[in-house]
Amino acid sequence: METITVPCVCGEDMVPHYASEHAAGADLKSSVEMIIPPGKYSLVPTGIRLEIPYGMEGQVRPRSGLALRYGVTVLNSPGTIDSDYRGEIKVMLINHGTEPFHIAPGDRIAQIIFANVLKCSFSGVDDLRVSTRGSGGFGSTG
Repeated sequence: METITVPCVCGEDMVPHYASEHAAGADLKSSVEMIIPPGKYSLVPTGIRLEIPYGMEGQVRPRSGLALRYGVTVLNSPGTIDSDYRGEIKVMLINHGTEPFHIAPGDRIAQIIFANVLKCSFSGVDDLRVSTRGSGGFGSTG
């Protein structure tokens, strides 16, 4: 597995880290204390800024344990962080649970995965090639 270096502006205790040797996502932590009521969502600051290499993106994804235990997930999952963004990373969490969800500074709230991005050019055409699926939408393949 290839390892790249992503510059990170943050406090030493907020640097994203991988919880295990083969983890795909590095944990993102909350930099604030807050409560998300049931059925509500909030933008949770992480206190970090990244310099993602050109040609890559950061994908913010939920932590399965928060979803299982509390019904808390990332609302716009996966959230994309473009390589030219230099602002603070914030995570949009939603509480689908029945109890208020308390977040303390340093709590792991999401994970970030890095992926290569393929840039495309688009050309206008009159029609598209025929495929087996055709224009069948949601659920059309069974």
